[in-house]
Amino acid sequence: LQPARREDRRAALLAAIVTAAATNLGTPIAEATIAAFRERKSLLPATDTLDRIGRAARVIARRRMEAALLDGLTSEGLATLDGLLTVDPTIRQTRFAWLRALPEVPSEKNLLAHLERLSVVRAFDLDPQRRARVHPERWAQLVREGAVTPSWLADDFNAGRRRTLLAAQLIELSSKLTDATLTMFCRLIARLFTKSKARQEQRHLDDRKETGRLLRMFGDTLRALADANETGEDTFDVLDREIGWHRLVQARVDVE
Repeated sequence: LQPARREDRRAALLAAIVTAAATNLGTPIAEATIAAFRERKSLLPATDTLDRIGRAARVIARRRMEAALLDGLTSEGLATLDGLLTVDPTIRQTRFAWLRALPEVPSEKNLLAHLERLSVVRAFDLDPQRRARVHPERWAQLVREGAVTPSWLADDFNAGRRRTLLAAQLIELSSKLTDATLTMFCRLIARLFTKSKARQEQRHLDDRKETGRLLRMFGDTLRALADANETGEDTFDVLDREIGWHRLVQARVDVE
């Protein structure tokens, strides 16, 4: 073993940065730092030194993530992101809160609300491939954080953290809104088919009653014709007496 040198502390910092790229938790970062010292046959430095290395690694990893996710955005684009946290008088809330409040009940009105939100999100033109620049576990953590952070709290974050959180939410909302819109559309179509089927079944029930009435009249007519044939009476007299000629004439349209 040997006392920790500058090169050893630097190697431990790099190992901690790699771990911090995936998580913000202190324990795995500290474990990666200690493992790096032991791998280099170095004695562990003081606890506060380990703590400073871990904290520095976490800050560096977060700043690298922010730079990677926001890379290429203009100053106007960044300002537009910040504008999501400003209360819009037309909806009486911030656009950030409005975008995340998705109506779930299938209806034509809510479908239009989904489409309106989707158009707002797509107007930022954030390529979904940006998420590939961030470690998957860190991305999932970032999305979870953004989903529960109220607008007033996000507005208090530093610029990098605030804009990264907003950009991640917009990228995630783009696919989430698309899925929700398609799902609601399919449910509305299914509801239309269900209503149409119910109306068709009701028409069949109504038609069955009318068909039964006409078949009974047809049966009575055949019986009257058979009676007239057996007795030798005038056919039209028998039909008019037993059925009613006017009823037969009125039923003609329904039969056709």
